[in-house]
Order: sequence, then structure tokens, then C-alpha cells
Amino acid sequence: MSGNDPLVLALPKGRILKEVMPIIRAAGIEPEAAFDDPKSRKLKFETNHSDIQIIRVRSFDVATFVAFGAAHLGVAGNDVLMEFDYSEIYAPLDLDIGHCRLSVAEPEELSKTDDPRRWSHVRVATKYPNLTRKHFAERGVQAECIKLNGAMELAPNLGLCRRIVDLVSTGSTLKANGLVEVEKIVDITSRFIVNRPAFKTRNAEVGGWVKRVEEALNGLKAAQ
Repeated sequence: MSGNDPLVLALPKGRILKEVMPIIRAAGIEPEAAFDDPKSRKLKFETNHSDIQIIRVRSFDVATFVAFGAAHLGVAGNDVLMEFDYSEIYAPLDLDIGHCRLSVAEPEELSKTDDPRRWSHVRVATKYPNLTRKHFAERGVQAECIKLNGAMELAPNLGLCRRIVDLVSTGSTLKANGLVEVEKIVDITSRFIVNRPAFKTRNAEVGGWVKRVEEALNGLKAAQ
């Protein structure tokens, strides 16, 4: 993209979108009406600023759009940032939303006799193979990761593996599927991210929006 093109802000679909929009709107960005229309199939939206557009994509894809320069700004969980570890991404702001944790879970019956401290090899299903391998390697444990994009809780029940690594918020999904947390890997929040090359070449614009989002975040916290 050239310096004359509008900046593109990549936002994640789903629960985080509802949490982040008050911050985005407090920063002065108001998307076109189709953004809030549940019937709309649009993925790219104009805003009240001619120099900034919004795209709405899967949470895992936000980091990729920003890293490769297709978007200049975005919102992504630090789980995604750690999984991909893109050097092209700068994450200046913790938005203090999307709170959850990345944890290891296993069947409740297994947990009664299992001791994670004694593991030397684990086989897990996860969306986060890179992050998982790194975590276990730091503990001296060899991790065999089976990549799944969803329905992780089925893996132990169907004999695919005995353990999973997944995001946990309330733990209700684990409980409903007979699983329990046995180890927390990391706490997760969503971050405001920028493309490093764009931050250098369009610093006034990109840096200006980072500042506005930071001021909006601080204002909302002060009002609570």
C-alpha cells in the first residue's frame, strides 16, 4: 500500500469485537451502518474518517494481515501474537479486554492420578502448536502436537490424544466435556498492534491513531 491509501484497521470477529468497539468508538472511529448489520456479508467497511477503513476477519488472521502489511493496525490476543511471533508486528497497547488463559486440560479421571511435573513426553491437540512446543521445551518436556482449529475438547474423548491446550475463560466447556485444567501456560489479553514498516514510513498517521486509542482506553477506565 502506498502512503496515499487509507489506513486499514483489522478487527477480530466474535466476542472480542463486542469488547473492543467501545474503545474504537471512543477513539473517534465510527464504521458505516453495514458494520452493525447482522445480515451484511461485507468484510471491509468505510468509516467517518476518509483515511481509515476497517476489515473484519478471523482472530487468528488479524496478525497475518498486519504482519504482511495488508492492514496497518489491528487488535489481536497475545496468544495469537506468541503463536506466530511475527517480527513485523509491534504491540504497543494492552487493551485489557478478552481476558482468558491458555491452559493444558485432560480428562477428570486421568487428573486424579496424573502429575504434570513428571511428564517427559506429551501428546496434545491444540490450535497453538508453536506456543505449546515452546512452553513444554522450556520444561524439558517433548510435545507432540496435533493441530486442530476447533472442538478441541473432543480429542481426549475420542482417543485422539489424552490432553489438549486451549483457551479457557470460565471452564464451563471443559466441564461439560469431562475435562479439567491441570496447568496454566499464560494469561491472555487483547493488544492493539501495528505494522512496523508502516509505523516507520507513516509515523504521524499510525502513531496518531495509537495515541488516540490509548487516550480512549484511559478515558474509559477513568470513567468506570
